[in-house]
Amino acid sequence: MIRYSCSILILLITVIQAHCQVVDYSVVSVPEEDGLNLCKVSSDNDQLAMPIVRRNRFNVRWATNTILGISPDGKTIGYIASRSNTNNIFIMGLDCAGPSTQRTSRSKVTSFSFSPDGEKIAFCETIGNNSQIFVTGATQGLVCRQISSGSMDYSPVFAPDMSAIFFCRQEQSGFSIWSYDMENSFFSSYTEGMNPCIIGSDMIICTRINAEGRGEIWRISLPDGIEECIVSDPNKSFSSPSVSPDGQIISFVGSSALQNGNRTYWNTDIYACRIDGNNLIQLTHHAADDLSPVWSRDMRYIYFVSQRGSEKAVANIWRMDFQTSNLQ
Repeated sequence: MIRYSCSILILLITVIQAHCQVVDYSVVSVPEEDGLNLCKVSSDNDQLAMPIVRRNRFNVRWATNTILGISPDGKTIGYIASRSNTNNIFIMGLDCAGPSTQRTSRSKVTSFSFSPDGEKIAFCETIGNNSQIFVTGATQGLVCRQISSGSMDYSPVFAPDMSAIFFCRQEQSGFSIWSYDMENSFFSSYTEGMNPCIIGSDMIICTRINAEGRGEIWRISLPDGIEECIVSDPNKSFSSPSVSPDGQIISFVGSSALQNGNRTYWNTDIYACRIDGNNLIQLTHHAADDLSPVWSRDMRYIYFVSQRGSEKAVANIWRMDFQTSNLQ
């Protein structure tokens, strides 16, 4: 049994009241989001696994695992759901016709991505003190090929030609980006960072944590080794880049501060910019946490996870309109 002193109990009540005054999860959108044409894609029964978010008076921190993925043909969306005390990947049609199909039967899947040909899914699963990478079929079968073991590996993504899987490995020195050669089973280390996005055969977009503990978006050129910080802010943190199908725009998660009188409430929103970091814009402004953005194949929409529109703050898949002209 946990016992609180009277003063601590008053403080807890004050914090809860301050939170409730700022966040009305039942609201679907706020005036700053005019023109996004927000649409809820999933239902509460889908039981999405919301990434962990922790906040205090001074900042907000969140897990950067990829909860959503769009199939290469643009017809289905994959998501991680928490059901029966397990986290697994489910697939449903973007036309919302028919039930979802479970694609993994594991214990704690934390992130995933489709292969470029739509035939496979790479995912990571937390097992004990390790996080390991597996590959399985995207449409049938539950047989898994294990890629890594005995390490802390996250955020697997296929190279465009499917010759390798890139991922983030956590070590004592921090986070770094590695690859696994699908033919020769070789592991290679590339550079510092996490949340890798691979563009063609020569560029990586990733997240790096700076000396102050804030996330930044970086661009690494593989042929010449040139590394550029393209998105950074002295007061905000950024992560989870998702590159548009044409390779020209990045959507990502960033922190933002909402003011309620003399109180500051930190939350997560969706941002976008061009591939060189120019024309940075904040797309969402709701006090609910918006996370894990992914692009539709025609670039008309960005899908993301949010508790907005739910009085009980249940996470769902949401869709927003996107126009390239927004970045002008």
